[in-house]
Amino acid sequence: MKKILWGGATSSSQYEGGYHLDYKGLDTQDCRPYFPRTTHSTTQTRLLNKQIVNQAKAYQGVGNYPFRQGSDGYHHFQEDIELLKELGIDIYRFSISWARIFPNGDEKYPNEIALQYYDQMIKQLKEANIKIFITINHYAIPLYLIEKYDGWKNRQMIDYYFRFAKVLLDRWKDDVDYWLPFNEINAGYFSPYNGVGLMKDNDEDYNQSEIFQSLHHQFVASAKVIEYGHQHVKGQFGCMVASFCYYALTPKPEDNFKLIQDENYYQWFCMDVLSRGYYPTYMRRFFLEHHIDINVTQSDEELLLQHTSDFISFSYYSSSVVAAKAADQTAGNLVSTIKNPYLNATKWGWQIDPIGIRVTLNQFYNRYQKPIIIAENGLGSQDVLELDKTVHDLYRISYLQEHFQQIQEAQNDGVDIIAYCLWGIIDIVSAGSCEMEKRYGVVYVDANNEGEGSYCRYKKDSFYWYQKFIENYHQ
Repeated sequence: MKKILWGGATSSSQYEGGYHLDYKGLDTQDCRPYFPRTTHSTTQTRLLNKQIVNQAKAYQGVGNYPFRQGSDGYHHFQEDIELLKELGIDIYRFSISWARIFPNGDEKYPNEIALQYYDQMIKQLKEANIKIFITINHYAIPLYLIEKYDGWKNRQMIDYYFRFAKVLLDRWKDDVDYWLPFNEINAGYFSPYNGVGLMKDNDEDYNQSEIFQSLHHQFVASAKVIEYGHQHVKGQFGCMVASFCYYALTPKPEDNFKLIQDENYYQWFCMDVLSRGYYPTYMRRFFLEHHIDINVTQSDEELLLQHTSDFISFSYYSSSVVAAKAADQTAGNLVSTIKNPYLNATKWGWQIDPIGIRVTLNQFYNRYQKPIIIAENGLGSQDVLELDKTVHDLYRISYLQEHFQQIQEAQNDGVDIIAYCLWGIIDIVSAGSCEMEKRYGVVYVDANNEGEGSYCRYKKDSFYWYQKFIENYHQ
């Protein structure tokens, strides 16, 4: 049986900071404000309108915009990669800031200073014998493209994105092992500002046709990247969705049919297109009943069919419960769900379900028969830095231990697993709640929700546990 690659992951917008350095332009994540949390809901942090974005543009500092500071990785990346080397990980997933490479997004030529920053990261990772997994676009879209072109609902975005992606592919064609065109591409459906850059005028509902037209343009862009990559690049290319591992609340037929519908629309649709190469039949009725009309050309259909993903990937944090009728809700990864009485939950309401990752791995592999990378998994928690600069996160160790056991059980089930990436392996700003307090890493970053702190790095107890796990696994 082949060995799983054990690693970690971050994203540029949550990790780097340096939002105004070396000609970087503003992006959509730079404009997301932090709101002190009063409930599990994170809706107000991700459904932004023009007024909120204009306020962000007018503000010329970090202030209440934590993604502008991130974990200050722009100044700490060398130290951080040394920590990853000491940890002993096999693979590191990170994303490239589109607005750092093309500050507005529609320039003809890239920002060379920004490319050199990533050159240094890639060189140091290769010297550490850590495999490289690059996400080309992880939510953050140059704000100029949103304001001038209306985001991904405009077909011109395919060309601007491909220009960006081609620069990366050409420059690091021999260095990167795995490429991912879009992070959690299905987020465009349930989090349109993050996923496809749609910005509302006020608080009106999103136009569903615009959402699915935007997603279609991302599908085409992904296929174009895979087409070019297979011709010019040695690495493998994947697709990714946020996964939810749905359970029906009861054995009632109505609840179980609702499960099928939610799986189709939220979880399977995008991956069906990108992994199989065509629109699934179940979307015909959905489009008809929701009055969704999108433009799909014959050349689009041919491109999608001919250039599907080499591997599939997903994020998994917790499972979800569905029912035909409303019931008591709790939080999840960008979406809410019904509470599961058989599971414990984090302070943020996310239900902890290790067996769910085994279920998910089996479901995805049985459906697509393609190798899998677990692109994100981890526990967001409120860690405490003690006076002696230690962090005793036994709860995270327990979470990882239980999930790793289920991952290996899934491999014994016959699932072809390439790699596991621990999300936010170095503490980053949470994408869901826009706060540093919700920590995922095995490395603690000394900063609070307001961007105050030394930003020094400290190894948590989970660092040493994960280090020993990887060492023992490869013996």
